[in-house]
Amino acid sequence: MKRILNVNVNLGDYMPLWEGVYQILREAIVEGDLLPGEHLAEQQLAEELGVSRTPVREALRRLALEGFVVMVPRRGSYVAGLSLKDMNDVFELRMALEGLGAYLAAQRITPQELIAVRESQAQLEVAIAANDQNEVISADTRFHSLIYAASRNRRLIHIIGNLSDQIQGFRLKSLFAPGRLRDTAREHKRLIMALERRDGLVARRLAEEHVRQAEVSLLRSQEKMTGADERSNVSGRRVDSGGGAEQQETNGGESGII
Repeated sequence: MKRILNVNVNLGDYMPLWEGVYQILREAIVEGDLLPGEHLAEQQLAEELGVSRTPVREALRRLALEGFVVMVPRRGSYVAGLSLKDMNDVFELRMALEGLGAYLAAQRITPQELIAVRESQAQLEVAIAANDQNEVISADTRFHSLIYAASRNRRLIHIIGNLSDQIQGFRLKSLFAPGRLRDTAREHKRLIMALERRDGLVARRLAEEHVRQAEVSLLRSQEKMTGADERSNVSGRRVDSGGGAEQQETNGGESGII
């Protein structure tokens, strides 16, 4: 594991030590500093973070529960990869939850929040025209976060955020697939119109379709990158724990990449 966690955890009294370690590791996984299949050695992480192994172990358990880490008996912990079925499962959940979030937001969004949503969409369109990828990501994330917040359902917001983070790298590939940004802007505008009309049913349908089209775009771009022979391995990596690739069977019978 390359040294990327060049920080000592110093949290004072406001947060358990393991939670600080958890946040650092989670961010490193989401941002791609720790890659799928990478071994997470407890002792090395403890030394880099300036803590004992106990908070590292607790953080890894939490990350495993959330799907970011796989713990293999007698071999250790690894950054989780995604099989094609895993990704499909995540998108199915996102479709349902984002649809619900939009439905609730249409009923609960305030005039001030609607203004903020429109502004974030305008910022997205400016970023698209300028081909500013960093600002595109920022504006798109802000747009969806505002709608989640308007749902007034904290648990829904947390779950959607967790699912989105698990496929963050793939989501960005989808966003920048040929033609997808133009479609994204158009889909956003339709969703804004539904929110303005307080039409929850239409907002739900549009949000679900937005997620569905993102998945279709991602699958198309991934197929071009990996080829037909590699479609079952979305991450393109496998865990090598010394004795060959570790694989686990999903409920659907497809091989999942750890």
